[in-house]
Amino acid sequence: MRTRLARFVMLAVLAALSASGSLAQEPFPGTSYITPFPTGDTYRMQIYGDAFAEGLLVGLVDTFTDDARLQLQRKRRPLTGITRLEFDDELKAEDASRETVHIAVVMIGYSDRYNIRTSWRERIELGSPEWREEYGRRVDRLAKTLKKRGMAVYWVGLPIMRRPEVNELAQVINDVVREKAYLNGIKYVDIAAHFADETGNYTPHGPDVAGKQRLVREADGVLFTPAGFRKLAHFVEREIRRDLMQARSERAIPLAGSDVEQKRIAAHRPRPLEQDPGWKGSIAATKEATGKETARNQPKAVSPAGPVQLPAADAPGEPKADHGRIVLKTVAPGGREETVTIELPRPAISGAVIQLITRKDTGDRPSPMGDALADDVGGGLVVLSSVTPVATGPGAPRKAAPGQPYYQVWFKGERLPPKLGRSDDFAWPRVDPEIVTERQPGRPVPPKTAPRS
Repeated sequence: MRTRLARFVMLAVLAALSASGSLAQEPFPGTSYITPFPTGDTYRMQIYGDAFAEGLLVGLVDTFTDDARLQLQRKRRPLTGITRLEFDDELKAEDASRETVHIAVVMIGYSDRYNIRTSWRERIELGSPEWREEYGRRVDRLAKTLKKRGMAVYWVGLPIMRRPEVNELAQVINDVVREKAYLNGIKYVDIAAHFADETGNYTPHGPDVAGKQRLVREADGVLFTPAGFRKLAHFVEREIRRDLMQARSERAIPLAGSDVEQKRIAAHRPRPLEQDPGWKGSIAATKEATGKETARNQPKAVSPAGPVQLPAADAPGEPKADHGRIVLKTVAPGGREETVTIELPRPAISGAVIQLITRKDTGDRPSPMGDALADDVGGGLVVLSSVTPVATGPGAPRKAAPGQPYYQVWFKGERLPPKLGRSDDFAWPRVDPEIVTERQPGRPVPPKTAPRS
């Protein structure tokens, strides 16, 4: 019995010490997608991709010209194509790079309308299930390579193409990239609906960023005109600026970064009250005499040696360490009662940490935006909706589990079965759910309800 009790006590103490140690070593992750503390207080943004990325870079240069926070690289990082044999060499070069990049924008797919070359002799047929699987693996490798370097990745999808066979492949690529972006926790920028007509089909014309009707697509039905690339950059800019605003709000929160980052923002904080060096000892004497007085109730004294700053651990209003004790009573084999005392260390948690964890959204923090859903209801009408899945926790990306209805409808394209008696139940003849008592073919048995009074 004593051996079992001693083992339990040892496990409890180790668990408490390991928990306190992990809290001291791991910083609070925050909620911003982009790091709040970039190197040199300037964000470096790099564009990756092919011909699409080249035109997007021109549009982003015009967009972020007056933003001093961003340092946009004027030369894109070339990626010839995910299906090309050179992709492995380009990915290895990117993995070996030590250049600091905070924001990465990826747009690729112009040269991916071919078979995937796994070697100089072997190829995977375009459009086959093996082609789609291999394409997804390569997208996954590129996303992980960029994330491993600490980048906030924005992957821009492909637009609607003019030729049906080209458009079908482009939508397959969008489905693969959307799924891999979801699984890797990167942001997918869907731009297909912004370059389509009212019925969701291809159109070479459309409103520019000023709302004027312009030619936004090239004659090949694939690339964009300069006005189209400027419009494309607008939707990418909107996502990045929203996250930059979120990162800016994170900078104002104490203990959001490392020690070096804390010193950087410490100069803007108000200094604590100046107290006497013997102030702490007088508190101890008073507490020993009365047992009730605290540090904040002591009068301020003037020291001839000069003022000193109040330690952070004893600052007014800050919680202190609270060590607890547990007394366990047991009976020895000889019948004698024994008592074992266990001390549980509970380190002090700074009030800044508590404020960071329990803070609520304010007007300065942007609310998460939902994904746009377009549904053709016939008669030339398209219904646009916005759906936002529930976040899994503070700082977690907006994700929906594969079993949730949002994921089934939006990512998998499945139609949910209607419930009996609901507005989307079009079965005929109509049956009152309250009087159905047996299972009918193809209709679920509703749960029994209490009779109406």
